[in-house]
Amino acid sequence: MPPKARPVFDEASVNGVTIAEADILAEAQNHPAANPGEAVQAAARALVIRELLIQEARRLQIGDVDLDEEDGRTETPDDARIRVLMEREVPAPSASEEECRRFFEHNRAKFRSAPLYEVRHILLAAHEDDRGARDAARKTAQGLCEALNADPSGFANAAAEYSACMSSGEGGRLGQVSRGETVAEFEAALEEMAEGEISKAPVATRFGFHVIALDRAIPGKDLPFDHVHERISAWLEAASWSRAVSQYIGILASNATISGVSFEQTEGPLVQ
Repeated sequence: MPPKARPVFDEASVNGVTIAEADILAEAQNHPAANPGEAVQAAARALVIRELLIQEARRLQIGDVDLDEEDGRTETPDDARIRVLMEREVPAPSASEEECRRFFEHNRAKFRSAPLYEVRHILLAAHEDDRGARDAARKTAQGLCEALNADPSGFANAAAEYSACMSSGEGGRLGQVSRGETVAEFEAALEEMAEGEISKAPVATRFGFHVIALDRAIPGKDLPFDHVHERISAWLEAASWSRAVSQYIGILASNATISGVSFEQTEGPLVQ
């Protein structure tokens, strides 16, 4: 008879309670990773933490509690006990106005409105995998760049004739765009252009080649503290709570007998 297949990973257990391999493999679907092995390890770790918390809830005699419902799904009794355990044992942090102001002053670059660009463009469409079409589109776009830099008044007609974008009937106008509203290469080109400039060379993206006219650039502005106070407070409190949860679970793990996963050099949140 052929030898029995080895398990996918070493057995995971908490204080003698084994986590079933089938449960870990099912949980692995919820842990995107670079490879299946990492997903399985992350799943094993998550289920070990869950079992650790369930056991602690039992030890503290947290019995039946009301179940919460969110997005149409009702939590399980064990999830409810874990929630109550965390509410009791890990105090909800708060961030003072002084802490929020300090964070604000040390991270001013995070609190600026995004710049706006009033843009026109002409898209010479060509799929990335079609080398011949890419070469032809690049040559046509380069010719348009040269012609429109010599005579910008022809942009609308060129857009109507050549552009594969729906904006072709509007002179190539995209209106006002901000960060994240265009592909990265297009956005990078805008950031390098001067107001009133037409691109000297075509801008390549996965869609093809673009001839860009930057009609107006509206720089971002510093946001006042009052506009971002609540956001900063939420960030700080979430970060503080995450650290507290990690420390709490680390203490529980240090007092438990756990196999199959390691809790050494833990960074970041352990539960979600």
